[in-house]
Amino acid sequence: MASSNKPRLVKDYDKLPLEIQSQIKLNYPQGFAGNLITYIDAKGKVVSALPYETDEYYYLVRMTLAEAYDIIENDDDFGDDGILRDDFNLQGFEGTDEEDDVEDIVDEPLDEEDDDDDI
Repeated sequence: MASSNKPRLVKDYDKLPLEIQSQIKLNYPQGFAGNLITYIDAKGKVVSALPYETDEYYYLVRMTLAEAYDIIENDDDFGDDGILRDDFNLQGFEGTDEEDDVEDIVDEPLDEEDDDDDI
């Protein structure tokens, strides 16, 4: 999937719809920490984020390395080894139209950041 023409959304993990969070878990079943990228935002701050791409959007999910470990450690969908449990599935999300969930997300250009950055 080429992301060049897709709208880019920069969001915190906990502000994403649950379906998108679940899809990210499936995309990164061994955790997030090893997949973080860094970039410089419009304010000149170094920001770390987890890239995730759908057919419609390119997400940069803001999280620090510590947050990436903390999310996995406190998520019951991941085992003690930090790997997504085999019995994880999208039950309750099946048949949900992703586009409907995304409408609730405010589109943030890639070069703008919220004032709540902790990085």
